[in-house]
Amino acid sequence: MKSTLAFSVLLAASLLGASENNYEISTMVGYTIPNDGQYLDDYGTYGVEIQSNGLDFPLKPEVSFFYSEGDYKYDSGDTKIYRTALNGVYEFEKEFNTTPFFKLGVGYESMSNSAFGNHDGFFADAGVGVKMEITQQVAFKVEAIKMLKSNDGSHDNNLALLGGLTFSFDKKASERVITSSEPTAVIAPAAVAVAEKPVKTAAVTEPIVEPVPVAAPIDSDNDGVLDPNDRCPNTAEGLKVDEYGCPLIATINDHFVFNSDHIDSTAASEIRAFVIFMNENPRYKATITGHTDSIGTPQINQIVSEKRANKVKEALISQGIASERLTAVGKGESMPIMSNMLKAGRAENRRVEIDIYE
Repeated sequence: MKSTLAFSVLLAASLLGASENNYEISTMVGYTIPNDGQYLDDYGTYGVEIQSNGLDFPLKPEVSFFYSEGDYKYDSGDTKIYRTALNGVYEFEKEFNTTPFFKLGVGYESMSNSAFGNHDGFFADAGVGVKMEITQQVAFKVEAIKMLKSNDGSHDNNLALLGGLTFSFDKKASERVITSSEPTAVIAPAAVAVAEKPVKTAAVTEPIVEPVPVAAPIDSDNDGVLDPNDRCPNTAEGLKVDEYGCPLIATINDHFVFNSDHIDSTAASEIRAFVIFMNENPRYKATITGHTDSIGTPQINQIVSEKRANKVKEALISQGIASERLTAVGKGESMPIMSNMLKAGRAENRRVEIDIYE
């Protein structure tokens, strides 16, 4: 009889794409190139962008404030230009400490000198850029933003080319989801029975208190659940159990980088722990299952999932686990555990699971 013990280990390299901080501020400087119809020379632009990463939504809200001083052609003076915009920023997966992004939004432009019919007004914008990580809190950011504004029947457009530093702060609380817990047995102090024996004297009878210790309950399989409450009294050593002493799924949140089967030091440590478990419990076998997110074609994802499973299998064999105890399979993108619409969900789906059985 084959009894499956649900013991699942998610092994992978750390995902760099997800932001670890709730907020980031970018100080930007660059040039704005206006179209010919505005009769303005190219001019310097300075500003700040504030982005919120706290919402679990593909588009991150960003508020920006920019200031410029432009010179009109034909000796028509200069003008101060103030722009405020609200954008939604979509960040792609981080690769080699570099995060590409694009943004869309709307804003308002105010000009101190309305020469040549340049008036205040709303504009729509779209931009692309990239952030290159310097430290965990600091990145170099470059971007190009196109701004379109309706102005007295014409359509003005400006192209801003900007660069600067992004500072991240307010670190997020841990997003890891604990799918299992290891209960801690709490053994009540031994009950004390009080026996009263009367001692007769000439005048009074006094009770004598004698403590009678009661044996503490036993945890025969050392799983942290006492035998009277243990519905699975013969659990193998090393397995995590639920409140009833029965084996359950344990997850470790280390994930493969997109389209990769590389095992990092954290995942390697988990593999070593599993090797110890398998050596101490030689009657068990294991099925290793690789999974991917939904980015890419199903055919490519199937191949990647098989590579991930085989990579873990090879690591176990190299550390002394017999190959006949291990089976590696790939499930591609067919078994997601979170939505692939979100970056964090795709990270959870890029995983390897190990199920053990007798």
